[in-house]
Amino acid sequence: MQRAVNTAEIAEDLTKNLAIFSSNLKYQNLPGNVVLVAKQCVLDGLGVTLAGSRDPLAAKLISFARAEGSYPQSTVLGFGDRLSPSQAALVNGSAAQALDYDDILRPILGHPTAAILPVALALGEKLGVGGKGIIAAFVAGVEVAARVGSMMGEKHYEKGWHATGTVGTFGAAATAAHMMQLDAETTAQCFGIAATQAAGLRSMIGTECKPLHAGKAAMNGIVAAELASRSFTTRSDVLECRLGFADTQTDSFKPNQALEGLGELFHTLDVKFKYHASCFGTHAMLDALSIIKSNPAYNQEKVERIELRVPISSLDVCNILEPVTGHESKFSFRFNAALSLLNEETSSLQSYSDEMTQRADIIAMRDKVSVTSAKNLDRYATDVFVYLGEKTVITEHGDMGPPVEDFGTQGEKLEGKFRALAEPLIGHSNTNHVVDSIWSLECQPGVGPALSGLAIA
Repeated sequence: MQRAVNTAEIAEDLTKNLAIFSSNLKYQNLPGNVVLVAKQCVLDGLGVTLAGSRDPLAAKLISFARAEGSYPQSTVLGFGDRLSPSQAALVNGSAAQALDYDDILRPILGHPTAAILPVALALGEKLGVGGKGIIAAFVAGVEVAARVGSMMGEKHYEKGWHATGTVGTFGAAATAAHMMQLDAETTAQCFGIAATQAAGLRSMIGTECKPLHAGKAAMNGIVAAELASRSFTTRSDVLECRLGFADTQTDSFKPNQALEGLGELFHTLDVKFKYHASCFGTHAMLDALSIIKSNPAYNQEKVERIELRVPISSLDVCNILEPVTGHESKFSFRFNAALSLLNEETSSLQSYSDEMTQRADIIAMRDKVSVTSAKNLDRYATDVFVYLGEKTVITEHGDMGPPVEDFGTQGEKLEGKFRALAEPLIGHSNTNHVVDSIWSLECQPGVGPALSGLAIA
């Protein structure tokens, strides 16, 4: 039996210590690889946000924002509108997550950049924060989110919370507080205001509410920082207090994991990027299928059935058996296996449409796929068995868990991904301009140079 949270074991001053770390983090104290990966997050985030701005979800949100009206200070990517920072963060954050093509971070069990970058963009533009300040604030947000996620453990996610919305709100708040130069005490209060707004239900996966969680997290972070700067009353121990964030939302509170290696160990380096436009849980399978298809014994015409053995945790995340919408198809092992085996491009957004879910050959291949769970598999691993007749089976193990070792190659792949997403919308010249601006972000006066190239004609 899982024991309940024991408040007597809670680390003292947990919220305060995270606030001290976040508010004091400086660009010059960041390791070079952390700066590099942060810029990779920014470039990838801009690409998926720009592409996501074409999703119907973004049009609905910008329509809502326009109807409300606001003081124009921050740019909405893909539209050219300028809204209040919180409204711009809402639209940009939701667009960043709309295509489920954005990065993930295991300690969060969610998507960091979609919740955090919109805050850096919106407040960076409003306040005129320089490139180094934007990088430092972004890293502060990722680190706080990762550490809050680590202390909550997987039980938070298993209870049905979508951590991009819940844990992501703390990351967004940390970035907002850092950019507004709030001191540690005020940042702790900012976390308190953030906590009482944090929300997001996993039951919304496959609907437009899932990406809304990222947008709301970004918006919540800005609201929290702005209210904290105005001495809005709250608790400054919200992470560890009785009936606080951990006490109410997890059964496996691990407070020490929030502080382990603080300031020395950077979770930003563990951000994982997507090269398939689907739920990250399907990626180990897709990589394994790519290897299987390169096997000389493989013959597509002889495929009789495909067996997938996946982690138990994946069954209620990306196991929609018969998707009927593009959104649902991203969360379907069977659909994605069919795409791969039919040599459709899983990095292409066009592969995930309502029409593709109804294509006869995809349905036929999809129905050859069975999915079962295996207790011994890591959350991001999959075992694949492709049966070619009665006597021939090709097997492969896929695992997305191991850390990245070559950040340079990762950057090259992400630049290629960005160009594929951006060039059809903003053209080759503007794409080059944005790429150059982000790779040299620490030398830029702010986000303006990058944003100026992101307008869709």
